[in-house]
Amino acid sequence: MVRFPDSFAITRLESSIGLAEPIVKTSSVPALLVAVAVTSLKNADYRFRVDERLVPTSDSPPFRSTVVDLDARPTCWVGSPFDYLLIHVPRKGLDDIAADLVVGHMETCRLSVLEEDLVLTQLTKSILPYIGRPGWPGPLTLDHLNLILGAHLLQKYAGLRKQLTISVGGLGPWQKRRATELLRENLAGRIRLPQLAQECGLSVSHFARSFKATFGVTTHRWLVQRRIERSQELLIHTLDSLADIADLAGFADQAAFTRTFHQVVGHSPGRWRRDQRR
Repeated sequence: MVRFPDSFAITRLESSIGLAEPIVKTSSVPALLVAVAVTSLKNADYRFRVDERLVPTSDSPPFRSTVVDLDARPTCWVGSPFDYLLIHVPRKGLDDIAADLVVGHMETCRLSVLEEDLVLTQLTKSILPYIGRPGWPGPLTLDHLNLILGAHLLQKYAGLRKQLTISVGGLGPWQKRRATELLRENLAGRIRLPQLAQECGLSVSHFARSFKATFGVTTHRWLVQRRIERSQELLIHTLDSLADIADLAGFADQAAFTRTFHQVVGHSPGRWRRDQRR
């Protein structure tokens, strides 16, 4: 399970044999549950109830999504092997995003059971490779994920729309300096999006849009590029080990460093270092 304070928790739930008894999902705080079935489901082996009422379903292809208010005490039974990505989304986090976007207050959530949702499908596919392995994306990435997920749920399932025209202008000169200064001081990515927004005198969503309008990439992508640049400096000018360079450049570990370096540069750090010294 991955928990992100005040926003969401992600769990992957798998079984090779199915469930003997139905599972009742509850929450200690008001929340929504997003459940994406990674594999296909046969209707004969699937039952879903809300408020003790059976919801009609049919055979489902992979990556169909269910969105339900946990106040309805949903009950699910799957009698065959299954693979789910579950996202627990507290209403407080959604209320904060709604206030930030100026779209009103979430009153109700439309029930959706095994429906196609391309946004949730893409989010799930981007999350799955990180489940069960070290090197999870840092807080900035998860902050952006929270914004995307929250805005989507508010629009598609709560029926909320933007009530004001949102500026898409870039950051001012002093805001650019302050944001990049803070990011460079936190190459490991421990700084949060709300902190950056506050330092620039903007709401979180406004800051995220303005940063991308200014630099052409999200704060996370900008930070990754700075990490790569720092690691290249260390690879050229020091004899430090790859593990030490990974740490000094802000990567979670050597594996994350090697993987990201190869994705961005096209070669492993070791090979790139050898090529530069020829």
